[in-house]
Amino acid sequence: MSFSSDRQQSGLGQKPLIRLVNISKVYPKSRSSDEVIALNDLNLDVSRGEIFGIIGKSGAGKSTLIRLINQLERPSSGQVVIDDQDVNLLTGDQLRSLRRSIGMIFQHFNLLSSQTVFDNVALPLRIAGVSRSEIKQTVEPLLKLVGLTDKRDRYPAELSGGQKQRVGIARALATKPKILLCDEATSALDPETTTSILQLLADINAKLGITIVLITHEIKVIKDICHKVAVIEQGRIVEQGETVSVFAQPHHALTRSLIANELNNELPEWIRTSIASEPGAGGQAIVRVVFTGSAATEPVISRLARRLNIDVNILFGRVDRLRGSAFGVLLVGIPGDQDIARKAVDFIASHHLFVEVLGYVPSHLRAAG
Repeated sequence: MSFSSDRQQSGLGQKPLIRLVNISKVYPKSRSSDEVIALNDLNLDVSRGEIFGIIGKSGAGKSTLIRLINQLERPSSGQVVIDDQDVNLLTGDQLRSLRRSIGMIFQHFNLLSSQTVFDNVALPLRIAGVSRSEIKQTVEPLLKLVGLTDKRDRYPAELSGGQKQRVGIARALATKPKILLCDEATSALDPETTTSILQLLADINAKLGITIVLITHEIKVIKDICHKVAVIEQGRIVEQGETVSVFAQPHHALTRSLIANELNNELPEWIRTSIASEPGAGGQAIVRVVFTGSAATEPVISRLARRLNIDVNILFGRVDRLRGSAFGVLLVGIPGDQDIARKAVDFIASHHLFVEVLGYVPSHLRAAG
């Protein structure tokens, strides 16, 4: 699924709105724990107006990274630059002004149970000393934007999880920020509600041109709405780029694993338990092919079978949509030796497709596929 939009494009390709330069964050040794290196010489650029996803497993450093952007944490070394300002140098009113320009959405909503929907959204404005009339002029349109006009006088206990998150989104937008940070914003929601919240975020990005930085452990979230993605592992960015490019040609093992899980493209058990790095007599090579754009509908595999005069066994296939482009994955078995496998790979690659040989299975297992 992809959320296409008429998103404003003017900011893309310009100087980064957010730049992290050689960032490290080290938590010092304490009585109960050793020194922890949360981030290690990390570099990251986020362009104005894009939705940028950061994905990694628990403990990879995602939350620390996002807290550096809004200065809830200070780096041990390196620079955090937002809109050409080195935010490490800001103090007092300058720092408060920066934080007002950055909205934050949380995993568990963080709403005040004793306040109505309207008052929860208005909270940052009241803290900032905004007048009642101006608060109303700001909050009412936000409630309409997130689809909660009819819930304005309800309390959090009367809302569903998705409605609570919509309140959190409206509250984060109340100060008219230029950056919206999302900390696992959908991980507490069911799949259907997650889809609706992601659609809302994509619409906000399109209508307001706001830059969204989203951290998650769910690759589907990245696939659905992010223009770019960075994969983080043990405090380091191990892969980053345009989402379509990263999905089409994942280079790091973690990226491959995350994408394989989302595409339900894990090897069948009979292959996983028997695959080897070298071919056996009469066996077959197991090949993964990724199609993007118009190539996703091209009959490349049938052409391959005719060109090499072989029977190609399709083990798994799926065509999806990614950022408005067709995105397909095939897992195929190619009979023969390494020379035939090499010719097959060369032929597929000549069509500008990503292709890799995952390994080989022996001849007595061919029928199982």
